Amino acid sequence: MSRFALAPQWLVYLPPTMSPSETSSRADWLERPEEAFAYFRERGIPQVICEEKHMGSRAIVALCRNAQAARSRFGVSGDGTGAIWTRTGRSFFGDAAMTEGLLDRLRSSVDTAGLWEELQTDWLLLDAEIMPWSAKAGSLIESQYAPVATSSAAGLRLSREALARATARGVDAAALRTRFDDRAARVAKYATAWAPYAWPVLGVEDLQVAPFHLLASEGRVWFDQDHVWHMAQADRLVPRQGVVARTRWRMVDLADATACAEAAAWWEDLIGSGGEGIVVKARDFISRGKKGLIQPALKVRGREYLRIIYGPEYDAPDNLARLRERHLGGKRNLALSEFALGHEALKRFVAKQPLRRVHECVFAVLALESEPIDPRL
Repeated sequence: MSRFALAPQWLVYLPPTMSPSETSSRADWLERPEEAFAYFRERGIPQVICEEKHMGSRAIVALCRNAQAARSRFGVSGDGTGAIWTRTGRSFFGDAAMTEGLLDRLRSSVDTAGLWEELQTDWLLLDAEIMPWSAKAGSLIESQYAPVATSSAAGLRLSREALARATARGVDAAALRTRFDDRAARVAKYATAWAPYAWPVLGVEDLQVAPFHLLASEGRVWFDQDHVWHMAQADRLVPRQGVVARTRWRMVDLADATACAEAAAWWEDLIGSGGEGIVVKARDFISRGKKGLIQPALKVRGREYLRIIYGPEYDAPDNLARLRERHLGGKRNLALSEFALGHEALKRFVAKQPLRRVHECVFAVLALESEPIDPRL
């Protein structure tokens, strides 16, 4: 917590990190849905939900019906009608007008869906992705990813030109030229990998919000409802036109080999059209097996998104063999701890316990985020 953090009265929850699936054994792939299905199947989970993984930035939205509801329930001052924050507890937008503009549009969707009356509440806490990715990661693209693409392309161009001159002098450089041509092709893919996730944001109308969890409302934490229910509520918020985006999803029976194959083919279609991947979850929001709590979600990312994360040549045979040895144990333990702490924080908030009791859990999540876990996982 620092002067950069959100007003602490709003900060009643932070979402958990998410582990990837086990590494795929199939050639040329690092992640595929089959491993996620196997994880849940082996732990006795009969059905899973596969959700489209939007390439945006994770956001928690506290949405109040009006400013009075915000003041009375969250104890804030002023005329704000909610807050939007990141996984590290900072305000998502630096501009208060942008925040209120987005909250106003989300409130309109809730009004239309009739959720205030149905849930008997004046506030909602939503888990969502806000797009485009460049709205938060624009500086990261400019300072980290784009320079790598530019310098790699320039260096490989000079190398290939040198090899061409060597070949013209009679030097047998065919194998080396093939290798460098392959490297250049991978770099070209890297340079365009983030294009589907970046567009100019001049105002609220350029944003998209994809909610996927209704976390809490007055008197309720909604972890007792399964993911089918949560996705149904999210679908109700999608207007014909507006900032709320639909999250495509499907339920899969893990005992049905055809259904699993169709879900894997659906994932391939999503990533083939520029999508990041999918998130696979047990149908029940909280699932337990013989050894205790089961992972709440596993992400399965596509080839080109992984290229952004691991680098231009991550899928070259030698590199892929090394990446197959990645260890997921630390990430898995972190995800479970943060998930349990988030649930406890919400239960305490809904029970109207003192804010310091809620913050015991929230700050613990922040502390866990400082653990030395590979950030690419």
